[in-house]
Amino acid sequence: MKIGIPREIKPKEGRVALLPRHVTALAAAGHEVLVEKGAGILAGAPDDGYIQAGARVLPSARDLFDHAVMLVKVKEILPPEYGLLRSDHILFTNIHASLNREQLDRLLEVGVTAFSAENTHPFGSPNCPLAGEVGALEAIRLCLAPHGGTGRHFMGHFGEAPIKALVLGLGNVGRGALRVLLGLGAEVVALDIFEGARKAALLDWHDRNLTVDDISALPRHLPEADVLINCVLWPKERTDHLVTRPMLGKMKPGAAVVDISCDTAGAIETSRPTSWEEPVYVVDGVRHFCVDNIPGAVPVTASAGYGAAILPRVTAIADRGVVQACREDPWLARGLTCAAGELILAEAGRFQKRPFTPVEDWLARQG
Repeated sequence: MKIGIPREIKPKEGRVALLPRHVTALAAAGHEVLVEKGAGILAGAPDDGYIQAGARVLPSARDLFDHAVMLVKVKEILPPEYGLLRSDHILFTNIHASLNREQLDRLLEVGVTAFSAENTHPFGSPNCPLAGEVGALEAIRLCLAPHGGTGRHFMGHFGEAPIKALVLGLGNVGRGALRVLLGLGAEVVALDIFEGARKAALLDWHDRNLTVDDISALPRHLPEADVLINCVLWPKERTDHLVTRPMLGKMKPGAAVVDISCDTAGAIETSRPTSWEEPVYVVDGVRHFCVDNIPGAVPVTASAGYGAAILPRVTAIADRGVVQACREDPWLARGLTCAAGELILAEAGRFQKRPFTPVEDWLARQG
């Protein structure tokens, strides 16, 4: 199969879907790998590295889309790429279809077979820990006085307590945030709905300044926080919020919100995705940092993790085709979003209130 790796065009996105080390494995399996010129530069992978790995470098996105059958990306398809899509394309990337109707409409209109990479990992995206770690660094930065913060240091000195960070959610993202915050000496209150997650965090960081509590204790802890860090992936069909707009008024002067999950009006009612070019906005006097591609700030590391995670599934599709690969891998099937103009991803269908075919039914029809 001809597998294409385009250059990401989202602002400040330096990741690339596959590095030369991953290309070597695909080429050894007999697949032809095409890479857009400069696609891996910011991830530490120059064009020569891809050529040495057995890939062919093409000069433009149009050349790559024209020649490739399978397109492997990191971020969603953006409007400048819409016109490059064909009905025989197989797309594997983070689509986030539920919240991007325009993109999904285009995929259905063209008839692309598309996989939402974010739905194909049993333990969440491999870049989730990086998002938590980098997001925690941004939270610390926003606590500094020159950035409008409370002016408290991230560790205790001279009888003054360190910053107090309130972390919502103890999955891979939240635990990444804890590694940075506790490692630097901050005081952390971590909330989660699951008792097991709370106990595991206390066991791992028993010697640090960590308090855990049930998520129901959020209103009690919120007024004390220098920064609130949200790591909860909020179900898209929910219309309620963990942090409502009136609750912002309970936060201390200079406190900030870092929403790593950054679901639009999700766990935090006032959240909306931002970019690295304009990462912060203010609502009711509270600064919100809601960059939706945080791992793009560390593209060398993030590309290595993402490529290693998706390589087995990209290989399976290329080796055995879409139908057989989905039959053999339930998690890959879980990410199948659309095919030949038919919506398959249940989450998107339910959220957008449009007809969809459950993946099991779609596979049963394929003979």
